[in-house]
Amino acid sequence: MKISELTQYLEQIAPLAYQESYDNSGLIVGHPEDEIGQALIALDCTEEIVDEAMQKGCDIIIAHHPIVFAGLKKLNGNNYVERVIIKAIRHGIALYAIHTNLDNVLGGVSSKIAEKLGLASHAVLRPKRNLLKKLAVFVPRSHAESVRVALFDAGAGAIGDYDECSYNTAGYGTFRPLDGANPTIGTVNEQERVEETKIEVIYPERLERSILVAMYAAHPYEEVAHDIFPLNNTLQTVGSGAIGNLPHPMSELDFLGYVKEKLNVKVIRHTKLLNKVISRVAVCGGAGAFLLNDAKRSGADIFISADYKYHEFFDAEDDIVIADIGHFESEQFTQELLLEIIQKKFVNFAVLLTEIETNPIKYYV
Repeated sequence: MKISELTQYLEQIAPLAYQESYDNSGLIVGHPEDEIGQALIALDCTEEIVDEAMQKGCDIIIAHHPIVFAGLKKLNGNNYVERVIIKAIRHGIALYAIHTNLDNVLGGVSSKIAEKLGLASHAVLRPKRNLLKKLAVFVPRSHAESVRVALFDAGAGAIGDYDECSYNTAGYGTFRPLDGANPTIGTVNEQERVEETKIEVIYPERLERSILVAMYAAHPYEEVAHDIFPLNNTLQTVGSGAIGNLPHPMSELDFLGYVKEKLNVKVIRHTKLLNKVISRVAVCGGAGAFLLNDAKRSGADIFISADYKYHEFFDAEDDIVIADIGHFESEQFTQELLLEIIQKKFVNFAVLLTEIETNPIKYYV
């Protein structure tokens, strides 16, 4: 299949619009129209990973971390980033990254950790705001249903576990077509009064263009009366981290042992234990110190993440236990997650997990 078939599906799951401003997710090397037959999944894209892809006949590498974060000014092979890019281009291997956009969706990186820990009914720890808008469009009653269906088909009206959500108000509209107009209803230079329905729907801002195109195509009027409102509502399925409950509460020591077993962790750095039962657990794949207050507000007994600095551990303030399990360790199951996502859609497409551990940090135990 073409690269675009795979990437468009991945971006339905984790839209590029949801990546952080500093990130560089998406197709880094390759053309969307290029044909691919086999993919290699890895957490990082290193020279070893490119060599592995060559040996296994893979023509695309899907990595969690982008090989390029900032713009490259030269491609001389003077560092591993440049060498990876050069080697991939030479051997016709596409490089695709799915990073903070996969971090920021329910069912993404942090959800996978929650799943591994068996957390029940987990939710996004810090949902994002300002991603939703509301459209209100005024439609002659005879065309209300067709416009409504067009909006739904374009992605409007989805709220949580519900879709085709709208609010509809009956009323009437007035207008007078002027010289040069070509009205669907009414006569030039005469005021018209039409029974109309006001249709209101909520939609993610990233879908705005396709929704407006659908609205214009379905609406009978030459000039479509509509309003667009930005919303400060949180989008509960998009944001950072995850929070959930253990099916059976544990002591702190028992839970730390449970984490080591379930997450395949060798070492856990943690704050002092508080002699409390662990029942509610907050997690974040990768560097998650910015979510500590969210974990506290959510009533978590422990916050599991990575990349904590010395002074940041003091921020626990005996309110919560912080457990740093390591960056690679917190994200290692992202590879498994991507395999599941791709195989669910493309059952006949060959997808391989890397056999190389790219963790640059080693432990002397």
